Amino acid sequence: MDARREETLSTETIEFQAEARQLLRLMIHSIYSNKDVFLRELISNASDALDKVRLAAYQDKDLGADTSDLHVELVPDAEARTLTVRDNGIGMTRDEVVELIGTIAKSGTAELLEKLREAGDSEHAQELIGQFGVGFYSTFMVADRVELTTRKAGTAEGVHWSSDGEGSYTIEPVADAPQGTSVTLHLKASDADDQLHDYTDRSVLRRIVKTYSDFITWPVRMPAEDADGEPETLNSMKALWARPQRDVSDEEYAEFYRHISHDWQEPLETIRLAAEGTFEYQALLFLPKIAPMDLFMRDARRGVQLYVRRVFIMDDCEALVPEYLRFVKGVVDAADLSLNVSREILQQDRQISAIRRRLVKKVLSTIGTLREEQPEKYTTFWEQFGRALKEGLLSDPDNRETILGVSSFASTHGEEPTTLAAYKERMREGQDAVYYMTGDSRSAIEASPHMEAFREKGYEVLLLTDPVDEVWVDAVEGFDGTPFRSIAKGQVDLQTDEEKQQAEERKAEFAGLCEWMAGVLGDDVKEVRLSSRLTTSPAVLVGDEFDMTPTLEKMYRAMGQEPPKVKRILELNPSHPLVTGLRDARGAEGGDEAALAETAELLHGMALLAEGGELADPSRFVGLLAGRLQRTL
Repeated sequence: MDARREETLSTETIEFQAEARQLLRLMIHSIYSNKDVFLRELISNASDALDKVRLAAYQDKDLGADTSDLHVELVPDAEARTLTVRDNGIGMTRDEVVELIGTIAKSGTAELLEKLREAGDSEHAQELIGQFGVGFYSTFMVADRVELTTRKAGTAEGVHWSSDGEGSYTIEPVADAPQGTSVTLHLKASDADDQLHDYTDRSVLRRIVKTYSDFITWPVRMPAEDADGEPETLNSMKALWARPQRDVSDEEYAEFYRHISHDWQEPLETIRLAAEGTFEYQALLFLPKIAPMDLFMRDARRGVQLYVRRVFIMDDCEALVPEYLRFVKGVVDAADLSLNVSREILQQDRQISAIRRRLVKKVLSTIGTLREEQPEKYTTFWEQFGRALKEGLLSDPDNRETILGVSSFASTHGEEPTTLAAYKERMREGQDAVYYMTGDSRSAIEASPHMEAFREKGYEVLLLTDPVDEVWVDAVEGFDGTPFRSIAKGQVDLQTDEEKQQAEERKAEFAGLCEWMAGVLGDDVKEVRLSSRLTTSPAVLVGDEFDMTPTLEKMYRAMGQEPPKVKRILELNPSHPLVTGLRDARGAEGGDEAALAETAELLHGMALLAEGGELADPSRFVGLLAGRLQRTL
């Protein structure tokens, strides 16, 4: 939050945090075509507050909170052009108001704003905002000024907050605020062309609540038009996960997903499951269409909502969903847990562990079904969440084979990703491994000298370019009984019997050269040997089977950690003129030993650059190369 503020008696005027001001500007200038969603956001916030006060009152009998008639109330006033959304939920303290409304502390804010500046068109901007979620700020799409009065349950003093959304807000204590939160919108003039409806019109409010918030578990009421009438309840209050699947429409599922995820997209896929018997529970889960901004940020929230017999217990229950499925949203309603359960207890709870196992298996099987039956949906899922899902290959050994089975990988077979099952069907006769190579990009791997013999002989190679690929390939032995093998490590055996015989004969021819080069390059390489993987390049660097790859070394350095130096193996192409020329020059009398050593150094540097590595002394390499080029003129 910006530190500049003015104080008048007990009223403070405080500037919004810079990122909050930018988001408010977007709201005020209405980047959304559907402005009705502001009410969904306010009702959703109110519902959360009611959940929390019920739980707090259960856990603390001395809280003093009134939970006898928890509800949300909508109060339209056509004459004053205001709409008030009121709840008697948990409420907020002054510090919580400043933190939640005056400041956006959410990770990914700067990245979001940068992408919004780049997006330009309104539709793309809406998608980006939807991924981030703006909640309370959406009120400024429909209001010139917003007032909020709140009192935290169990406290004596309330808080009044007010802003026109331009740059600052005022905040002051109030003595007689009721428990909960009341948000009053001073509405803009309705504008049909801009889809800005009259939100004091009761029929408009009924329609919006029915469309977006019918499933809210608390009553959403509107006072009667005449003083003697009964308040009108606008929603059915039926929990979607407790209703028969045939009675719930896709649109109802979509609105429930938006409510719990604060995403403004529809879900990619809806998943329902239930169990009876020893452990009874119902679950309603969703796979999103678009990855959230904070998917790979350390402090990102994850987990699904936990209820016990339709009583809200907590948001983001991490014990129910492993980290590699952190993108899954939804609700789990367990029948036999204690209402007073804590996050620490959940981590050890046998019933929660059993539910978690079932959820994981169901999500993975759903992904597999998408791949088989709805390939377009699967492609969308994999593009957005495949990188996160592959983390499970490291953290969830029990489901490793299943995760491999639903995963896709880029391959030299074609432009479209392939499954491992499809790769195995195409394996050459006598091939005993799934070949792969890791690297920074597809183009870099395809241009690598390591690929030459595999390309020439028609062997398919998986092209693994995600950072997580560098790690899981060393932890996973294989798929369906077939091992994984890096084409950049160890010895490669693609030769026929005749080629192997020729290689043995050449080994003797080049033994002296290899031994000499190993001495010259001893500070950088552990061995020099002839290669069976090269067809056009003069040399290539390879690692031993368990050596760290150059890409993984770069990742460690990017994290501020210097990896231990690993000497690699230099392989020479015995058919390349540069290698045979170097051998012959060494055998000739009167050869310039220093010049030959420089040639060996250049050959090693070229191999290092060809795989995207970094030269230890670039200026020396450039000097040696310039000298050689000069002598050719």
